[in-house]
Amino acid sequence: MTEKYYDVSVFSDVGCREVNEDAVGVFERGNEACFVLCDGLGGHGMGEVASALVRDVFGSRFAEGHDPAGFLADTFAAAEDILTAEQAYLGAGQRMKTTAVAGILDGKKLRFGHVGDSRLYVFADNRVLTRTLDHSIPQMLVLAGDLDESEIRCHPQRSYVLRVLGVPWEEPMYELRKPLPLKKCQAILLCSDGFWELITEEEMCRALAASRSVGEWMDLMAAAVRENGAGKNMDNNSAIAVWVKKT
Repeated sequence: MTEKYYDVSVFSDVGCREVNEDAVGVFERGNEACFVLCDGLGGHGMGEVASALVRDVFGSRFAEGHDPAGFLADTFAAAEDILTAEQAYLGAGQRMKTTAVAGILDGKKLRFGHVGDSRLYVFADNRVLTRTLDHSIPQMLVLAGDLDESEIRCHPQRSYVLRVLGVPWEEPMYELRKPLPLKKCQAILLCSDGFWELITEEEMCRALAASRSVGEWMDLMAAAVRENGAGKNMDNNSAIAVWVKKT
């Protein structure tokens, strides 16, 4: 059996909530891997159902085989259709909503996309190479030059998400990024807003530089989230960490 070219660690914590509405998935098929993280919205158990449903759509479609170049667009669209159909069947109105961020590895490239404010970070040389941009009011203010990036985490409207799965689309809500050569990627992190709001990029990078394994990196980041969230009404917080092995 060929040795895997990546290592992965998964973390999910309910925080101070009664229910964990985050859903995380790691799916493997041959030389390929699919990582997906969803943060449900809607309350009354509907967010939990929505996030798990979308995660499972990614997993089942990935297992069926696919064209890597078109998988993300096709699966985001399929997840939206299945989620809205399930809402109608359950008479749930628009209470079943979720963010989603996903990454696909094929041994040569990282393909990734998202909808909402769950993030995917790419690291190189213990620094952030790039990340997804939130579909949120604070992120839009940053892009307009009206807010500094460092102010997103404490902005009073930080939870106002502008795009999610589970509402009618006039055009696709998801956003796909240009594929990255895997050789440029040291590590990848997918995380919900309950995770990234309580750990800065500098803390992520320091933990990465100090770690000898992907599990240790995750443990250090999760500890920072707990420490920074102590005494606060912590949201569900979840993450998938991936280390790319250099060959």
